[in-house]
Amino acid sequence: MNDWVVGIDLGATKIALGLIDPSDHIVAHRRIPTHVLEGPQAAVERTAQSIAELAQELPPGQQIAAAGICSPGPIDHEAGMIIDPPNLTGWRNVPLRQMLAERLNVPVRLEHDAKASALGEYYYGVGRGERSMVYIVVGTGVGAAIIIDGQLYRGLHNSAGEVGHVTIDRDGEKGSSGINGNVESFMSGPFLVRRYERLLAQTQQSLPSQPVTGEMVAQLAAQGDELARQVMTQAGEALGITIASLAMILDIDLYVIGSSVAKAGDLFLEPARRAVPDYCFQSVAEKVRIAPAGLGDNGPILGCGWLARQALLEEGR
Repeated sequence: MNDWVVGIDLGATKIALGLIDPSDHIVAHRRIPTHVLEGPQAAVERTAQSIAELAQELPPGQQIAAAGICSPGPIDHEAGMIIDPPNLTGWRNVPLRQMLAERLNVPVRLEHDAKASALGEYYYGVGRGERSMVYIVVGTGVGAAIIIDGQLYRGLHNSAGEVGHVTIDRDGEKGSSGINGNVESFMSGPFLVRRYERLLAQTQQSLPSQPVTGEMVAQLAAQGDELARQVMTQAGEALGITIASLAMILDIDLYVIGSSVAKAGDLFLEPARRAVPDYCFQSVAEKVRIAPAGLGDNGPILGCGWLARQALLEEGR
């Protein structure tokens, strides 16, 4: 396709935009504050203004043909509606796709941010050339996007991939959803902090002078902090158990790990790789590959660009 499109990553604090050329390369970026409390209409207007700025960088005679946008969930991708994301205060039942399409006068598609990141990695990143792939987000929460034969698997009620709330230790502590010993309670950012602070208390060590975050725990582990390494090893082993279970159920080989906690790299991923053979058939384990996401912040933007191109194909443009 010879069209120029825009990918838009809408978050609680920022909106990142990328102008994508016909070869699927991001050639220009914009980043603006979301200002959630000003409401969705104001955000749409600022987004449209940023797209107009990006359009000034188009070659002569070219125009932006479509846009894709992703946001935190829950969303209804078919209706193009943001339902009620907890970190987009006041944004309830927002018909964002329609609002943006009417403002831009081009086709627009809306997707969940984790699924958009998965599409970006599948088509343009680590998953390129693969038949199927699972993308696992490990950040404030834990979730997965499942791609089978190039298509997102959503389930009957659009809730497939909630791996963060699957129990791996029925006697473990409750996760944010109230489920005992779920995956999230081992590896999400807030629980990394909780586990690290608990170990500090048990060993009668003082807390750091600044507030602890999941990213800080990963950094401390990289610097050789033994308690932080213990926490990251436990998190990685929980990831390995999760992937082994997914591999047994889905028969998919590639698992791409993204978001903030995943930036810990091999401190997190190597314990996962070691754990996989202990929790599934050897014949399954030997095919499993665990890789960090490769596109970084460009992943969701490129995924949204792919969605924009699908909108053009569906409309026969």
